[in-house]
Amino acid sequence: MTNQPPANTTADAAKGKPLLMARGLTKRFGGVVALNELDLDLNVGEILGLIGPNGSGKTTFFNVTTGIYAPNGGTIEFDGRDLTGFSPQQVYHAGIARTFQRSRLSLPLSIFDNIMIGNHMRLTQGLWFNLMNRRAFRQEYEKSFETARALVKIFDPPLADRLDEPVAGLPMIDRRRIEICRALISQPKLLLLDEPSAGMTHDETAQLMDDILHVRGETDGLTIVIVEHEMGVIERITNRCVVLNFGSKIAEGTFSEISEDTEVKQAYLGIE
Repeated sequence: MTNQPPANTTADAAKGKPLLMARGLTKRFGGVVALNELDLDLNVGEILGLIGPNGSGKTTFFNVTTGIYAPNGGTIEFDGRDLTGFSPQQVYHAGIARTFQRSRLSLPLSIFDNIMIGNHMRLTQGLWFNLMNRRAFRQEYEKSFETARALVKIFDPPLADRLDEPVAGLPMIDRRRIEICRALISQPKLLLLDEPSAGMTHDETAQLMDDILHVRGETDGLTIVIVEHEMGVIERITNRCVVLNFGSKIAEGTFSEISEDTEVKQAYLGIE
């Protein structure tokens, strides 16, 4: 398995057209400015590392992008559409999915049920139809089960044979895999990963990064933004990095470029 992120492969990437453009994006919480007129471009097919000290605005950017928070200023354009002020449901339908730093799995439910929570808005049949037309319900269920199974198999083939098991008995790495599968089941164009290595060992983190690179290689055009404090992870899997501090962008470039940036060193280490 490759240790480097794949190059952009889609036609839009070749044309250099950004998939997402944030312009002047601002979010305030009382007197605290969490995002300060942020400009950020995200290219089709790339893996972007979004890094910065705690409280620098990384998760706030995710929350504004996905409609959890409404911005106080600025715009977000995604795939040619203005998403500014969209609800989370509208953002989901536009093709953006995410994971959270803290696990959002329902532990008593099965692996399959947890994955399908991420696809409930795309299911074609309602409750009344399912009660009255059992054959159509069964066909949709079997199709969904095979879709979920194929997705999990990309991450871990043995795990794909255990979709009926509750997630409560899974180790952290498998729970993270299921969370990512839940985000991917809707076939998003953009996947936002908020500290996917949280709670895992170094070896588990390395395995999960293998998984993410594998999935990215198997999914043409999938664009990923990853928030991560493990710089080894960022160095390994990203094409480009954006560094935030106090809600503002202070550096942008490859990992090797931003790691030598004086302002980045000051933000992380307090170097004068």
